[in-house]
Formats: sequence, structure tokens, C-alpha cells
Amino acid sequence: MIAPADILNARILIVDDQDSNIQLLERILANAGYTSVTRTRDGNEVCGLHREHRYDLILLDIEMPGVGFSGFQVMDGLREIEPDSPLPVIVITAHPDHKLHALQKGAMDFISKPFELAELLARIRNMLELRLLHLKMLKRIAALEQMVSHSQQKVQT
Repeated sequence: MIAPADILNARILIVDDQDSNIQLLERILANAGYTSVTRTRDGNEVCGLHREHRYDLILLDIEMPGVGFSGFQVMDGLREIEPDSPLPVIVITAHPDHKLHALQKGAMDFISKPFELAELLARIRNMLELRLLHLKMLKRIAALEQMVSHSQQKVQT
């Protein structure tokens, strides 16, 4: 299992073109005890930020007309960074039509605006736990592969 402290220390990126939405989510996350929250209003920055910081969760507004960039474009870029892993994305949308498309593009979950606080926090916590378990599993697989490789080298010598 994942320790509660690990979940609260997970790296989260909020992506929205509206400062008021970002501030609301930051306040909610801070009140819930999350300690590593970053923000951007620019969808063009998301992939670079993710390459650098490897976020455990990206809360992504799907429509960002204020910056001329959509959340769908962001997910396409994230898929290039993580082609073999589930995208650490929860899409935030006010448009029911976008939910299915977002899931098809690789988002792991979605939150409808206006959101309900308890549901928002539960979806974030669940997503973070899954993401951290996935990363833990990948590390374990890499360690096992290294052990097998090392054992095979010993046998060959």
C-alpha cells in the first residue's frame, strides 16, 4: 500500500486558463494537506514541466480558450512522454460531451464543473494512490530485471 504521507506529498500540477479556478483548487488541496502543488495557465508549458518534474497528477482543464490551447492537445503531448503508462490526468470540464473524448485520449478520470468537494478529493486521492502504486510496481520490475540480468551474467562466467 501507499502511505498517506506519500499521497499528500505527491507532485500535482493544476492547468487552467482561469486564475480563479487555479486558486480554488490550490486552496482545496492545501486544506486537504497536499504539499507539492504547482500551477500553470499555459497549456504549452505542461509537457516541459512534466518532463522535468514527472507529476503524479495533472488536474487539466479541457477548454482553455484564454490561451488558445486545449486540454486534448496537452494529453497528446503527454502521451508522447509516457507512451506505455496511464496518463496521470484528471480532466476538469463543464461540458458533458468532452468526458468520453477525454477518456479516449488517455485521461484516467474526470471531474465535472461545478464539482462537489468530497467527490473531487476522493477522485484525487484515488488517482494518486493508483499512480504511486504504478510507479512502485515499475521500480520493482526494474529491480527484478536487474537481478535476473546479474544472475545470468554470473551463470555465463
